[in-house]
Amino acid sequence: MGTPSPQAVLVLAVVLVGLWAPRGGHGQPNFIVILADDVGWGDLGANWAETKETPHLDQLAAEGIRFVDFHSAASTCSPSRASLLTGRLGVRNGVTHNFAITSVGGLPLNETTLAEVLQEAGYSTGAIGKWHLGHHGRHHPNSRGFDYYFGIPYSHDMGCTDTPGYNVPPCPPCPRHGAAHRVARKDCYTEVALPLLENVTIVQQPVILGSLAGRYAEEAARFIRRASESGRPFFLYLALAHMHVPLWDPQPAPASGSGIYGASLSEMDALVGRIREVADSHGKGNTLLWFTGDNGPWAQKCELAGRLGPFVGAWQRQRGGSSAKQTTWEGGHRVPAVVYWPGHVPAGRTSRALLSTLDIFPTLVALAGAALPPNRRFDGLDVSPVLFGRSDEGHKVLLHPNSGAAGKVGEIEALRLAQYKAFYTTGGAMACDGSTGPAEHHQPPLVFNLDRDVQEQEPLDVASREYQAVLPVISRAYTQALEDIAADNVSVADYSRDPAVIPCCNAQHVACRCSTRGFHTEGRTTRLCL
Repeated sequence: MGTPSPQAVLVLAVVLVGLWAPRGGHGQPNFIVILADDVGWGDLGANWAETKETPHLDQLAAEGIRFVDFHSAASTCSPSRASLLTGRLGVRNGVTHNFAITSVGGLPLNETTLAEVLQEAGYSTGAIGKWHLGHHGRHHPNSRGFDYYFGIPYSHDMGCTDTPGYNVPPCPPCPRHGAAHRVARKDCYTEVALPLLENVTIVQQPVILGSLAGRYAEEAARFIRRASESGRPFFLYLALAHMHVPLWDPQPAPASGSGIYGASLSEMDALVGRIREVADSHGKGNTLLWFTGDNGPWAQKCELAGRLGPFVGAWQRQRGGSSAKQTTWEGGHRVPAVVYWPGHVPAGRTSRALLSTLDIFPTLVALAGAALPPNRRFDGLDVSPVLFGRSDEGHKVLLHPNSGAAGKVGEIEALRLAQYKAFYTTGGAMACDGSTGPAEHHQPPLVFNLDRDVQEQEPLDVASREYQAVLPVISRAYTQALEDIAADNVSVADYSRDPAVIPCCNAQHVACRCSTRGFHTEGRTTRLCL
């Protein structure tokens, strides 16, 4: 057999490169990031055999890559979302705790979002769902790189509705008349109705919770279709209301037999399945879909909280308090994660690489052929080699900030180094039984070997050879991390409050009540969000 000509070799090389090159408008892939809310690691059937409500997500895992050691960047809403969209921890980007409905500020304006980078790279950008990074003025999604926004500006328990759904404690519906008819309940927002926005327009107030999943699915499908027809690549950030309380029952009798939580989980799974179907219909293999969660389950919501799987934080539970959302225990930040990209990501693979939502920013920027913003340091990594099956190496060190438990919010209170997890502060988050557990500061730190003890039940004996060997390495990594943060270009968020910035489409009504039929702003009078 003769030697192939140089021309034949060149043609073959071009064909092979074309098979594995990112596809989409202008050779760039499309991106869909689906962020579930308060979802547990065990809420994914592919992770936890007892879970039966996620066939669509399990199919995504079977046809893509499933990450089993994947972590949210924080254990509560605003800091986690800020870190996903900037690739930087809250101690760098300034978002260390949640914003309120009266918050004047939001994610600092000198921070660059993933949407802004991709928009500059030619992408059509859309955000659908929960924002919770500031809604006033230039903190609105339309001013943070998103061409289109449809959703709720904060968590859907931060406003009343006419059909309050299921919560612990139960919350009353919105008042329909004057102040005399208000019924206040602890932990419930009863003053202002929950708004639904399309761009800067309030299209419904209060939101009808039972229709929210369907609306999100329809708007996502419409955005994907329009972006595909335009010929531009797109980035869709879909931040779901599921599985945050209040939950609602999408069907009178849940088929799974697992109650309200199981029925809501099934609805979330079906929504994800629909988005995958729509994306595939516009060119299977053109779109990378990344599903994950913002933090672990909210334990104090009892039977309405998600499933931790094996990550129960047994040491903390023995002392009272939660080991889930708001905490640095594994149940607070280890979340399900699946990436689906036919023809690019090897199917049916399980990765044990230590990864984080922080990695989404630099990975998608690299895949888009764009550049990271200058003059700042990033906590995330470009993990595309892991996605493509060429590596299974992630972070050598991963930092876990305090997200509302004991200690100062945003401070680094735990650290992961290989299989070791070190805690400097524990306690302070409420469990279902109302206990919070004592706030304890640990010096030297508690250290667990997660390879042997995923339940985080028994810390290493400080006198053991293993502890003595690993402590200097942990201490050095912790010190270096703090020094790196101190030397960085660090932002400061404005957490000041003013009732005048509350989104309200009818200030004459006690709950800002109004209703605009339909989904879109064409041909009708707009009501502008403050």
